[in-house]
Amino acid sequence: MEKEVDQTLAKNPEEEEDTAMADTLENPKTTADDSSGSDDSSDSESDSEDEAQQKLELQNLELELSNNPSNYDTHVQYIKVLRKMSEIKKLRQARESMNVIFPLTPAMWREWARDETCLLNGPGAFLAIEKIYERGVSDYLSVPLWCDYLKFVQEKNPSVCECSPDRILKARNLFERAITAAGLHVAEGSKIWKVYREFEQAIFLSIDEANIEEKEKQIQRIRSIFHRQLSVPLADLRSTLLAYKSWEVEQGNALDVESSDVDGISSNVASAYQKALEMYNARAHYEEQISRQDISDSEKFQQFMIYLKFEQSSGDPARVQLLYERAVTDFPVSSDLWLDYTRYLDKTLKVGYVITDVYARATQNCPWVGELWVRSLLSLERGRASEKQIFDVFEKSLLCTFSTLVEYLDLFLTRVDGLRRRILSTNEKDGVLDFSLIRETFQRASDYLSQHMKNTDSLMRLHAYWARLELNLVKDLAAARCVWESLLKLCGTMLEAWQGYIAMEIETGHTSEARSIFKRCYSKRFIGTGSEDICHAWLRFEREYGTLEDFDRAVQKVTPRLEELQLFRLQQESIAHPEPIDQKDHSLKKSGREKRKPGSNISNEQSPAKRQKSTAQIPKKVHENEKEKMQNLAEVNEAEEIKSKVEKPERTNEQQMKDSVPGKRRGYTDECTAFISNISPKATYDDLRQFFSDGGVASIRILNDKFTGKSRGLAYVDFTDDTHLAAALAKNKKMLLGKKLSIIRSNPKQKKESSGHNTPLGHALKSNQTRKVGGSTSEESIETSKESRPPQEPHFAIRNRSDDIQLKGKNTFAVPRNVRPLGVPANKPKSDEGEDTNPKSNDEFRKMFIKN
Repeated sequence: MEKEVDQTLAKNPEEEEDTAMADTLENPKTTADDSSGSDDSSDSESDSEDEAQQKLELQNLELELSNNPSNYDTHVQYIKVLRKMSEIKKLRQARESMNVIFPLTPAMWREWARDETCLLNGPGAFLAIEKIYERGVSDYLSVPLWCDYLKFVQEKNPSVCECSPDRILKARNLFERAITAAGLHVAEGSKIWKVYREFEQAIFLSIDEANIEEKEKQIQRIRSIFHRQLSVPLADLRSTLLAYKSWEVEQGNALDVESSDVDGISSNVASAYQKALEMYNARAHYEEQISRQDISDSEKFQQFMIYLKFEQSSGDPARVQLLYERAVTDFPVSSDLWLDYTRYLDKTLKVGYVITDVYARATQNCPWVGELWVRSLLSLERGRASEKQIFDVFEKSLLCTFSTLVEYLDLFLTRVDGLRRRILSTNEKDGVLDFSLIRETFQRASDYLSQHMKNTDSLMRLHAYWARLELNLVKDLAAARCVWESLLKLCGTMLEAWQGYIAMEIETGHTSEARSIFKRCYSKRFIGTGSEDICHAWLRFEREYGTLEDFDRAVQKVTPRLEELQLFRLQQESIAHPEPIDQKDHSLKKSGREKRKPGSNISNEQSPAKRQKSTAQIPKKVHENEKEKMQNLAEVNEAEEIKSKVEKPERTNEQQMKDSVPGKRRGYTDECTAFISNISPKATYDDLRQFFSDGGVASIRILNDKFTGKSRGLAYVDFTDDTHLAAALAKNKKMLLGKKLSIIRSNPKQKKESSGHNTPLGHALKSNQTRKVGGSTSEESIETSKESRPPQEPHFAIRNRSDDIQLKGKNTFAVPRNVRPLGVPANKPKSDEGEDTNPKSNDEFRKMFIKN
């Protein structure tokens, strides 16, 4: 009987190759000597050089692995070099070390099993090699690896060769496992079925001819395998039908072995075969696409996803799972694929060892994906896994490196969720699952995340959950307060942290403690309107929970704080939201089109010094075509206003006269100076200098608010020459830190002319301008203008804000008391004709100057 089995299970050619490999691994030098006994000394020297080079390469690889044990490619190269050098012990250790970190490919498992098959002998060799095959088939789906495993069991297991009933039953179970794992593989599944049939046929041949009953049972087993295979959509389904017919003929049944028709076959088998053939035809196109060698990996991945959608629409979970296994074998480090695979299993299987095994492989292939670890913990909890299993997976996940801290937080929270559910659902009193595990997990999470997630909602959510469990599960109010206090040390500037602490005290009825927390935080500054919100929350709390005295005390404390915050908010808004340039232009054009009305807001809002500047410089009428000139004038007024607010050291009269002359700032003329507005408050000198990267920047002056010290969004930039200034002006309307800059040439001389000095009205105003407004006339010129001024020349008198102003008429100037109205000659008596001494209107005043 043994001879018949040995003849049926003959060795295939691969075994001879493995034997040759074993000889190479065991006696590399002897093999080399046998093949090159007649080589000369030069060949020996060449061999020694190669050996030295291999040793050097081996040392480099070992050093690299010691520094970076997670380098996959280095592991692969290290194993290749060891196998080439026949370092058996190091080779085994290298393979084990790599498998601790990474799953091995099916080709690497096949290579490892074949090497050990050639090297190991003795009773324990079969079990050791069987274990290698078991580890290999659990990593990835591989039909060739399964075939190697099945053939190894047939050929190397003495009990199977002896047809021991127990061993045969164990072998059949192994074949059924292989059919379950790879029997539905459309392209290669028929190989598994074929090996299974050959195994059963070999057993049939080993049965004694006299044992007719046992032979008949064995024939039914073989026929059943044929029938099962014919009902599965596989690539070579027609050839399987022909093989089945031939076998039936051998059993004495009359069938046409040359025809692929189902004539002569039972109706059930024929119907199953036709259905399987239709299913295969529907999948042939998808199989062809994923088997193409001329497409890229991304295209192949997309074809797999399309195929998966088709199988999911068909509604067969076993086929969908097998196709997922084929996909992850080809794309083992695709996190999206593993996530999609596990989602499908969660939806269809929910529990079971299959999904647990898939999650274990998913986290081993993509350990950097926190979501896979989280869902793995949930899967273990659904499967009623032991606390040790869950704890081991959790600890293993913390050793991985994730891309975000939120993934670590989700892991800790998932672990706490599971512990909380298990504590609430069990009545165990043995202390195996107690709150100390939850408290320890929270503490580890806080210690690890607090240094990276200060003042974040995530850290606050962690501590709020912790405090709630301390209060609700173990009724420990003191511990809950300690949790909140530790959070305030980390997130003291977060309004939500204080609100959560206060809410807990209110829910537990401790209003006094809540009031003390309000007193601690109402004066703190929070983001946005948080400072106002906490003040209003305190008042609302006292209204709902406190006495009248408590409410009055709260109002007494909160009111000054709210006034302070309101004032600060207004200052910040005025800085952050200055009046847009187009609105300024519109207001200036409007003031030019309309005559100035009495009681203007300018006289009410500006300081006396600014009112003098504005009255002396801004003309009384501006035409529409002078928009650009009025914009330059507004720039000078704004700059002078800021300069008047900035504290400066005392200077001599000569220095003040020198600074008042345009074009004398810091030794550079205004012909090479640019005025920049709409600058972001965050912009610094370095930002501006980098913005004007063309060079030529001599100095930069950012104008700051006198009270807050923050930037007003304005600056002067001096350039060394006109070329660099022109380059700077070309950057007008360019973005800097999210703001579109407005860049114009600073030229106060042109702005002075644009103020109306070239008009008849401007000539009349020129002689009355003071040095504070113009800034370009000396004291001598001022005195000369005073001496040369005729007695009847119009005169503007600028008064303080507190002075009374009498308004005459709709379109007349403001006439101070005891001051001669405009247009009325001095010391000129009223004529007999009743000459009108009423104040002149603007039009009348202008006509009078035109006539003169």
